[in-house]
Amino acid sequence: MRSILELKNINYSYHTPEGETPALSGISFALAPGEFAAVVGPSGCGKSTLLSLIAGLMTPDSGEITLNGKPLTENSSNIGYMLQHDHLFEWRTVYRNILLGAEINRTLNAETKKRASELLEQYGLKQFARSKPSQLSGGMRQRAALIRTLLLEPELLLLDEPFSALDYQTRLTVSDDIGQIIRRSGKTALLVTHDLSEAVSLADRVIILSERPASVLRIVPVSFALENDTPLNRRNAPEFKTYFNQIWKELNHDE
Repeated sequence: MRSILELKNINYSYHTPEGETPALSGISFALAPGEFAAVVGPSGCGKSTLLSLIAGLMTPDSGEITLNGKPLTENSSNIGYMLQHDHLFEWRTVYRNILLGAEINRTLNAETKKRASELLEQYGLKQFARSKPSQLSGGMRQRAALIRTLLLEPELLLLDEPFSALDYQTRLTVSDDIGQIIRRSGKTALLVTHDLSEAVSLADRVIILSERPASVLRIVPVSFALENDTPLNRRNAPEFKTYFNQIWKELNHDE
């Protein structure tokens, strides 16, 4: 089966008047269709930089990134990017916020509007379609931001710590909610997070990065014997602690 996303020996350095600072070194991995992977690593190791490269916002110094076997420069529009903050505009209703990406891409039409309404209903926000973002809870805002991204029908979703601005209790329920939505959509997703529990509860594989310049220390496949495999149920499963400790030890092997 062809990978949707493939990174081959990606290197990147920050260039400033003071000199060059290596950030990523020889990063290689691939994602299969429908896979949900998480990237973890020490703070400041370059996790968000990696997402920016995959999104096409920055260009690697060397190496190759392909989407469906083609260079990223040819089809980066097939990538959806969900940031730490929802970036919903208060002067637009929830419905009009969801349509914003389609407006920018000039793909807004009757079919897109119908799809937006269907997604609002499917994910429990139909009654808030005419509300302003300030009238939504933090979890609802993140759901609206995800619907806005899904409306563009990306093949790959990039998630840059999308739950980090939420309080802990809300973060648990929202990550469970968003994780299940992404699974049901069948999208391929790559999550960057500092939270090892979040990575284990959401991902099929956890990609562990080293200190900067980041390289791939190890890729840990994650599998749970659960009849109802959801992020919240994973946290209570016996395998959860094993995976958490395995990843923790890999990140702290020098201590």
